[in-house]
This record gives sequence, structure tokens and C-alpha cells, in this order.
Amino acid sequence: MHITVTDSEFQTKVMESDKPVLVDFWAVWCGPCRMQDPILEELDKELGDKGVIAKLNVDENPATAGKYGIMSIPTLMLFHKGQVMKQWIGVQSKEVLKAEFDKLVS
Repeated sequence: MHITVTDSEFQTKVMESDKPVLVDFWAVWCGPCRMQDPILEELDKELGDKGVIAKLNVDENPATAGKYGIMSIPTLMLFHKGQVMKQWIGVQSKEVLKAEFDKLVS
């Protein structure tokens, strides 16, 4: 499932999710963020209902970005049961991301 989250929804949609959630911290003006998008779309199709891909615009949601110390984008953070399991900075391959999801859902 592919969703958009805001500061006000982060707790319920990410931290309280019963599935692993990969949060893409991004911004409209970020070129590498646009390169990451099709990779996340592919990953979303492969995951099906095993996980969630969430996008959080750092310009529109500075509180959450600040809470997690996001200094560079894209930053991807994998959350599971309210915990940060893994973090990546920069564009990541589908294989790298899927391998981390597989560890949590297998």
C-alpha cells in the first residue's frame, strides 16, 4: 500500500501500524527524490499487503522531519512496531529495500 503521511497522521499511520512501514522523506524540488519514486512504486507492487510505503514531504511536515533529524533527502526509514529498524540516505535500489522488508515479514 502506498500512502502519504503528514505530521498529524504520523503516529497513527506509521508508528501504530501492524505492518512494516517504509517512510520516504522527500521534497518536490529534490531531483534524487524523483529518481527514488519509480523504485518505490515497484517495491510497493512486490510487497502487496505485507508492508506500507509512506511519503512525507519535509517542507510541508517539518515537525516529523525534525524529530528524526532528517538533514538530507531522500532519506528512507523503515519502521516496525513503532521502532526505526533501518535508515538510508540517498537513492536506494529495490533489492536493498526489499531485503530489509523480507527480514521483518518472513
